[in-house]
Amino acid sequence: MSEQPLLRVEGLSKYYGNRLGCKDVSFELWPGEVLAIVGESGSGKTTLLNCLSTHLEPSAGRTEYRMRDEVWRNLYELSEAERRFLMRTDWGFVHQNPADGLRMTVSAGANVGERLMAVGDRHYGHIRETAIDWLGRVEIAADRIDDQPRSFSGGMRQRLQIARNLVTGPRLVFMDEPTGGLDVSVQARLLDLLRGLVGELGLAAIIVTHDLAVARLLSHRMMVMKDGRVIEAGLTDRVLDDPREPYTQLLVSSILQV
Repeated sequence: MSEQPLLRVEGLSKYYGNRLGCKDVSFELWPGEVLAIVGESGSGKTTLLNCLSTHLEPSAGRTEYRMRDEVWRNLYELSEAERRFLMRTDWGFVHQNPADGLRMTVSAGANVGERLMAVGDRHYGHIRETAIDWLGRVEIAADRIDDQPRSFSGGMRQRLQIARNLVTGPRLVFMDEPTGGLDVSVQARLLDLLRGLVGELGLAAIIVTHDLAVARLLSHRMMVMKDGRVIEAGLTDRVLDDPREPYTQLLVSSILQV
């Protein structure tokens, strides 16, 4: 693991008028580390994720990212072109609804190939070969490479979205409820796939989820949010096995009673 973090967040807050989205969030994320942000609907976890990924600009605070040249940059001071380039190359974003992260009217291969072209690959044969390889890694048959995602099942679309995001070897991936809306059996298969890929590629990832089982399976560390604030944080196993805050205890007991 690197001796420096990849991401530094200090005092991040977001307000919508008088309504609080998230308040005074600070943490560091290290290369190869998976952080889960958990909480009920309305807890602020999605607002926080959207601020971290620059989809939203915060009201206060700063988020610094260590670029590949080792220079730290404040994400909210990047130009729009720099931000877009970062999202196409060094970062990935896996949406809960795969249609938000895919181009539904082009082929599966083109969805993967577009990311490769964003990092300068122009060799058609290599792009197609790499796309076939990645489809295989996410358990999509090679003969589906020319099919459009709209002909895929929900689970296949999510796996294609993962391939599209990971093909360029990003260092940081954001995931917003990556198993939400899928059948339980499909969820289990997808989680196994994600855990294997994250470990194999050494990715840093930030995962937003309301499902503590997802957090336990995928994350090293966890932050629990309530009413826009982080109320408990620590190693995932510690937080889930020995929660200190009453709210966290309620979350854990409710999942255990299911």
